[in-house]
Amino acid sequence: MTTTALAPHDTPETAGRHAAGQRVTFPRVVHMEWIKLRSLRSTIYTLAITVALVVGFGLLLSSVVGSGEGPGQDDFGDPTSISLGGVTLAALAISVLGVLMSAGEYATGTIRATLSAVPARLPVLWGKVVVFAAVSFVLMFIAALGAFLAGQSVLSSRDMATAALSDPGVFRALVGAAVYLTGAGLIGLAVGALLRNTAGAITLVVGALFVVPGLIQLLPSSWNDAIGPYLPSNAGNAFMAVQTTGDALSPGAGLAVFAGYIVVLLAGAAALLKRRDA
Repeated sequence: MTTTALAPHDTPETAGRHAAGQRVTFPRVVHMEWIKLRSLRSTIYTLAITVALVVGFGLLLSSVVGSGEGPGQDDFGDPTSISLGGVTLAALAISVLGVLMSAGEYATGTIRATLSAVPARLPVLWGKVVVFAAVSFVLMFIAALGAFLAGQSVLSSRDMATAALSDPGVFRALVGAAVYLTGAGLIGLAVGALLRNTAGAITLVVGALFVVPGLIQLLPSSWNDAIGPYLPSNAGNAFMAVQTTGDALSPGAGLAVFAGYIVVLLAGAAALLKRRDA
């Protein structure tokens, strides 16, 4: 094999000229996806918005609770959950980014040039996954840590109960928040690759992560108790909460269920990528 991974603005013709003496390797594919990710302004803006939502809403919620104008401390279960109050909304932004990273190439037609440069196809998907997961996890953990430290500082200044990183379950909750946000983005990426349609994929992901959990609560309690804990968002909440409620999954079980969704969706995307035309 003498072809090379494509730069963002390459065409199949220029790829052929660049291919001399080089072969496709997974590190080169990863590097190609990294160039794509960092060269798009929309990606940078969306990641910045996601970080701002995590930190900003965490601070806002901490300020509201600390002022005594919002729900009481007991209504949130623990101080950590107050600081991480922006995670759910931030998941919306990063899941949309995941969709754009995969379905966006089909919308613009650049996927044909990419697959011409990487005929094996699957390395393209795995390269996207590696780059997206690495960048998202690092940024989201920093955002969660910043939201926690800033939020606890606000609560402390208002003489409210606070949590420390050394408290049981707190650091796991921060890592869990980063894992949940990264996973939400990977779900978006996988659905985008499955549907190849940006609008349809965004609608499906938003519905699964944000609309369905609310609709499930309208069902009889026995159905809600049987189905609710296994929804992606509820499974994610199970491993990013310091204190779990009686009807929620354990942190380990929640992580396993959430990871299962990601694995199944990515496996489906991989299978269709091999079988369908670009």
